[in-house]
Amino acid sequence: MIGSISGIGGGIIIKPVIDSLGIMSISSLSFLSGCTVFVMSIVSLFKIKGKNIKINVSIPIFLGIGASLGGIVGKQLFDIIAIRFNNNKVGLIQSILLFAINIFILIFMFIKNKIKTKNIKSRIITILLGGLLGIISSFLGIGGGPLNIAVIYYFYSLQPKETAYSSLIVVFFSQLSSLIFTFYIGLPEYNYIYLILMCFGGVCGALTGSNISKKLNDYKVHIFFIFVLIGLIFLNIFNIIKFV
Repeated sequence: MIGSISGIGGGIIIKPVIDSLGIMSISSLSFLSGCTVFVMSIVSLFKIKGKNIKINVSIPIFLGIGASLGGIVGKQLFDIIAIRFNNNKVGLIQSILLFAINIFILIFMFIKNKIKTKNIKSRIITILLGGLLGIISSFLGIGGGPLNIAVIYYFYSLQPKETAYSSLIVVFFSQLSSLIFTFYIGLPEYNYIYLILMCFGGVCGALTGSNISKKLNDYKVHIFFIFVLIGLIFLNIFNIIKFV
């Protein structure tokens, strides 16, 4: 709900919050968070489709191709690190990356109006960008949310709705390929009740948050976004200290 109201997305919140609670292993959390983000992306795509928004699909398609490949690479990277290091070390690496991403997004929010955006036409570069975002999304199990928005906005100068749609495509395909690969190599130990409740809670919260967001003006949503982002930065600092 918080992710939907602020526009930051639920995935980047779910991971550090559950990390801080310490109720499951990093492997289980990454899998369950990825499942939740995947289900939420499906619901969001159906919502956009239902509004009959006209969107140039060429950019999302090639971003999606890259994200599919990146999702597999990100999952393999996570498995390699999970084998080599213990649970705390993996959690530390993820928390540091999340901290860096949140700092980047916070800085971007304050300077985005001063940035001259690009208009990339190359399909190869688009696939590579989709791959990079897919690797990050899959490795962290966060979906990507605001990071996707920032990168896509900068490189393609798209309108907000097109940017959001392209971001959802990246999330959908990166998590889909990651989950397929996970099923192929073997699932981590997890409680299926957690899976059901997280997916159900994620979707219901996102839908509720979307309705609340419509009642707020842009200024209030922006201020809420900044406070959520700052809160996540401090939460990631807490997790980094905990995992050290």
